[in-house]
Amino acid sequence: MKNKKHKNKKGKKHSKKHSKEKMPSPEQMAYIAELAKEKEDANKKNEPWVGIVSLDVDYDNLDSGNFELDWNEHFIAKLLRAGYQGKVDHDIVDQWFNNVCRHIVLETYEQVQADPTHRGSIATELEDGYKEYK
Repeated sequence: MKNKKHKNKKGKKHSKKHSKEKMPSPEQMAYIAELAKEKEDANKKNEPWVGIVSLDVDYDNLDSGNFELDWNEHFIAKLLRAGYQGKVDHDIVDQWFNNVCRHIVLETYEQVQADPTHRGSIATELEDGYKEYK
């Protein structure tokens, strides 16, 4: 799977060549293969697709980390139709990703402003052991 974007908290893009890269585990390889299949299926249907290839956390500085995203051309076309702009695909996706993050932060801020006594998250149990935090 081609490295489309690797982004740290400060918005800098990095090639995985420059990071301390370790061999992917069998689980990671299976996950990457599943993403590739999802992308292929979306391409066959001419549907937009984006997926998170990896999430890296800096355990020495937990406020830092990065995501590696992959996408198809239909996702880029949808972003362009929605008004996102850029010279290259990763700039367009970067705008979208930053916008999603901005909306999450604003939603959290609005919730805290609505109820200043509530500073924590409320966890709702979902299926398959997942939790949703609000």
